[in-house]
Amino acid sequence: MTKLVLVRHGEAAAGWGDDHDPGLSELGQQQAREVAAGLAPSGPLPIVTSPMRRCRETAIPLAETWGVTPSVVDGVGEIKAPDHDLATRGPWLASVLDKRWTDLPAEQRAWRDDVLASLLSFRDDCVVVTHFVAINVAIGAATADGRVVCRRVGNCSTTVIDSDGESLMLLDASPEVSLTEVL
Repeated sequence: MTKLVLVRHGEAAAGWGDDHDPGLSELGQQQAREVAAGLAPSGPLPIVTSPMRRCRETAIPLAETWGVTPSVVDGVGEIKAPDHDLATRGPWLASVLDKRWTDLPAEQRAWRDDVLASLLSFRDDCVVVTHFVAINVAIGAATADGRVVCRRVGNCSTTVIDSDGESLMLLDASPEVSLTEVL
């Protein structure tokens, strides 16, 4: 079994509908340092991160602690919006969070399949710094839950998943947060 510690990125400096690729806010930087301190005794392990800036910045304190270089993997990136218009991205995301994957267009279902394929491809225990919806993809696959959002995971929360290369099993998840903390 391969143990995957999924870490949601720290608080972003801007919202999903305000910036295509924001870094971390001051609070997000503090959250990244705190999650690194919490995970430090379990490593060093490889670190995989989404290409998005907020994920790469979240990975930095842990990478420095362990002396490892994170691998950037597109397959653990954020959900693909139907367009790049910032004015429509936020409302679009809010509209899909209460849906089931079967209700979404093929592009988003293909993104979900790519996330699962990426997670199932990892052969070594590792930390994966990723996004809210990507973590929900993993939880949904592990628990046979077809909703886009199965669990409201907070910034810099950890979700531990086991993978046998064919399926995922949920081992541990941080307590849920309120919906306002998610968006």
